[in-house]
Amino acid sequence: MHAKAMVHTALLVASVLTALSVPLAAHHGWTGYDEKKPLTLTGTVKAFEYENPHGFVDLDVDGKVWRVVLAPTSRMQARGLTREMLKAGTRATVVGYANRQTPTELRAERITIGDKTTELR
Repeated sequence: MHAKAMVHTALLVASVLTALSVPLAAHHGWTGYDEKKPLTLTGTVKAFEYENPHGFVDLDVDGKVWRVVLAPTSRMQARGLTREMLKAGTRATVVGYANRQTPTELRAERITIGDKTTELR
């Protein structure tokens, strides 16, 4: 293989590897949440976003508003948690783990609305 072809091939491989790593870097991990201390919160949905990479609800629990990080929309849809179920004013119970840096943020493992419990992880 000629030197010019080798350089071209190396650049192509580097470009492909870089492109593949970008989505991984863009998605955050869950290590910032304290999985040793599960929490159960019950409150009223104040606001929500049904979006990717993760949906969320702002849950008012006795006057304290928690940002509850949910699953990606495709998983919520597949498991039956619809956008309509998360509307403001809805009572919900979530089980999850608090963020180590943001004490009013919770990564939800499951959410119960009415008599329907949805596993999110």
